[in-house]
Amino acid sequence: MSQIATLPELETESETRTRRQPPYHVILLNDDDHSYAYVILLLKELFNHPVEKGYKLAEQVDKQGRAVVLTTSKEHAELKQEQIHAYGPDPTIKRCEGSMTAIIEPSE
Repeated sequence: MSQIATLPELETESETRTRRQPPYHVILLNDDDHSYAYVILLLKELFNHPVEKGYKLAEQVDKQGRAVVLTTSKEHAELKQEQIHAYGPDPTIKRCEGSMTAIIEPSE
């Protein structure tokens, strides 16, 4: 019986780097059709923010017109933006016809 010699596999010098996606901000925008209570509840239910943090973010949205509510991957940011847009109107304000608005922006 003859034996066949096998050569050891050669390691290539190609690098396999994991490319990290740049983070994105989910930004909640101000309007006059949603109450602080609505914003605080939205942030608690969708982002698991405690009431105190929700209040601070609601205040920031009210006074500055916008607030970063989450920084995450682009895909997750898009999901959270969709959830905000689907959250529904504020039941305590009669003129309110829909959800709040959110945008996403690169954090860098």
